[in-house]
Amino acid sequence: MPVYEYKALDIRGKNLKGIINAESVSAARQKLRETNLFPSDLRETSAKEKGTIPAGRSVGTFLFKRIGLREVSIMTRQLSTLLSAGLPLIASLEALIPQTNNPQLKKTLAQIKEAINEGGSLAGSISYYPKIFSKFYINMVKAGEASGALDIVLERLADFNEDQQALHGRIKAALAYPLFMFLIGSFVLFFLTTFIVPEITGIFSEMHQTLPGITLFLISASSFLKSFWAVILLVVIGGSAVLKYAFTKTIRGQYILDRIKLKIPLFGPLIHKMSVARFSRTLGTLLQSGVPMLTALSIVKNVVDNRLIADAIANASQDVEEGQNLSATLSRSGIFPAIATQMISAGEHSGMLEKMLYKVADSLENEVESDITMLTSMLEPVMILIMGLLVGFIVISILLPIFEMNQLIR
Repeated sequence: MPVYEYKALDIRGKNLKGIINAESVSAARQKLRETNLFPSDLRETSAKEKGTIPAGRSVGTFLFKRIGLREVSIMTRQLSTLLSAGLPLIASLEALIPQTNNPQLKKTLAQIKEAINEGGSLAGSISYYPKIFSKFYINMVKAGEASGALDIVLERLADFNEDQQALHGRIKAALAYPLFMFLIGSFVLFFLTTFIVPEITGIFSEMHQTLPGITLFLISASSFLKSFWAVILLVVIGGSAVLKYAFTKTIRGQYILDRIKLKIPLFGPLIHKMSVARFSRTLGTLLQSGVPMLTALSIVKNVVDNRLIADAIANASQDVEEGQNLSATLSRSGIFPAIATQMISAGEHSGMLEKMLYKVADSLENEVESDITMLTSMLEPVMILIMGLLVGFIVISILLPIFEMNQLIR
């Protein structure tokens, strides 16, 4: 059944927009009138339109707000619940569409339902939307359809997405306070040095007094910032843009950045553990859902977000294809922690690889949270100390000439 996007007026004259399923344009208009809506614009949309527009963008992408991962997780869990209750896929989607709050996701679900009505599979239909449904998501759904356990696979998908969101949320919450302190402290220091210090030190220049070295340094730094702060800001913004392009748009730059991420003091081990944890949890979820090992590895290498680790996974995939154990080839890469490869090896020998992968992910994620808690507890006093020293330097630089003047007067 075609899907129509409409703009209409209700009986109070309020502008509304949305989507509706109908056999034809006239049937769509009739349906709207029956609900006391008077259409001003009505156009048909279709999932097949994806061949004529950029990948992952439906016709209404620019009209509606972006679809977040949380909304996809909620939709996935609701669909799993409906399917596990015994409803057919089409009926489940029809029940799900009115419950969806995001207009773009609602429209996408309607187009997916239309594609399935025309004989497509759920995995094939959602593959039209790569910006909404990742390759990992699509292959999980494909495995669920092939095994006849789509509701279970969708539940695992929802659990996986929610666990990842919860972990990222805890990390962001732990880092929010130190980052806030850094921004506020930097702003206060910039304001003091650029606007307050010149007003005070201007008195010293009028007295023609010989000033201490630290006071002269403070005056020079303050004058420089006051005169060139706009230039400095432009240089920082321009330099950041150039570095971002070099590190994200070029292959060599991406490798350099990913190597730096793993080697940077304090934060490098955290990033390393998070990447390996994501690898373990994603691979375990795929294997548990029936995705073949080689296919699962090809998917996982695209979700670890580090080219060095992705290359190690790609090499492991080749070795596994030749009949080697996953744990052995991962151990030879030197990228994966010994405890992780040992647990994977135990899982391979016991036939519980998926369970061991989950344990590796749980262990590393717990370590990450503990490390972040310890790191933030260290960062806060260090930042306070640094800010105190800088403010103390400014205060001493201003007070020293005043003390010297008092001694001369005496």
